[in-house]
Order: sequence, then structure tokens, then C-alpha cells
Amino acid sequence: MNYLVVGLGNIGAEYASTRHNMGFMVLDAWAQASNALFENRRYGAVTEVSFKGRHFTLLKPSTYMNLSGNAVRYWMQKLGLPLENLIVISDDLNLPFGTIRMRLNGSSGGHNGLENICWELDSEEWARIRVGIGNDFSQGHQVDFVLGELSEEEKNAIPEIAAKIIQGIKDFSTIGPQRAMSGLNSKPKQKPEKSEEKTEIAEN
Repeated sequence: MNYLVVGLGNIGAEYASTRHNMGFMVLDAWAQASNALFENRRYGAVTEVSFKGRHFTLLKPSTYMNLSGNAVRYWMQKLGLPLENLIVISDDLNLPFGTIRMRLNGSSGGHNGLENICWELDSEEWARIRVGIGNDFSQGHQVDFVLGELSEEEKNAIPEIAAKIIQGIKDFSTIGPQRAMSGLNSKPKQKPEKSEEKTEIAEN
């Protein structure tokens, strides 16, 4: 069983640690954990990993975000895969940072990369995993926010987020989409609240 897993992002060192590159970060983590190396090929960087007889082609499009559909269409055709064997990973402004949501179909939700894939494939019937990046920006500064660099705290959270998504994709291919969604769509762990230090007032 073969799958195409696409991580969305923008190429170039200046974008490497930006919020819009969540998809790239997840695939980089998977490749590193599998001792796999990306190779520059047509429309993107590609590598291959396997798990329990399932074969995954990992693709980081080189078309920049807004034209991601060109790369996805080409590789879907090259690999001869049905839409149900496509999984796309993207960032999402509408979810709190670190929240993960998998859906088997649906609209782009205003995400330009997903929108272009829908257009090029002429379908919304394919799985997507959205990774929350939050929306802590003032009006008119959305672009600056998504292309802004992750904070150190957010960078430190990436390995755990990536590991959960990678396991979810493995589950998707082995125990089925519904059970994979049950695992991925659970609420993220809440950050522990800092306890306020009590100050004692000495009586005179």
C-alpha cells in the first residue's frame, strides 16, 4: 500500500522556522527519525519511508505555498495513487498552537496552499492534517504572523507535535482513518499554570 504525504511550506532558509512551514517541519522530523534523506526532484524535495508494509512518499513542494497543487498533482499522477491515499499537512490560524485536526475531506478554510491543491485536483475528497499556530496578531498583520519565526517555546514543542502526527499517519495506513482521527483530534495538553508565590507580610 502506497501513500503520498505532503508537508506544506515555503522553500528557502529564511522560511525554515516560520509558522507557515509546519508541514515541512513534520516531514523533516519523520525523515530524520527514519534516517531518510530528501532529494531534490521535480516540483519538490522527496524521500521515502516504510512502516509495516506501507510505503510513504514524503513530499515538500518547491513551488512555494500558493502553487502547492502543481506538485501534488504531478506526484499523485506519477505514483498512480487514488485520492484516498493522499495526506496533506498544513498550518492553521484558526486553531490554538499545537492543536491537531485531521479531516478526510472539506474546504481549504482559507488556506492558500490547500485551496490550490483543491483546484489542481478538482476535488476536496482527500485527507488533511491541520496544525494550529494560533492567531496572535493585530488586524492587517496576518501575513507577517504566518511568515514570522516561531518562538523558542514553540520550537521546543515541535518534536512532540511531529511525533503525534507521524504516529497518526501510520495509524491511518494500518488501523484506518477513523481511529487515526480519534487519536489526532484529541485536545492538546494544557500548559501548566505558574503558581503564584505567596508573600508573607511580617507584622511589626
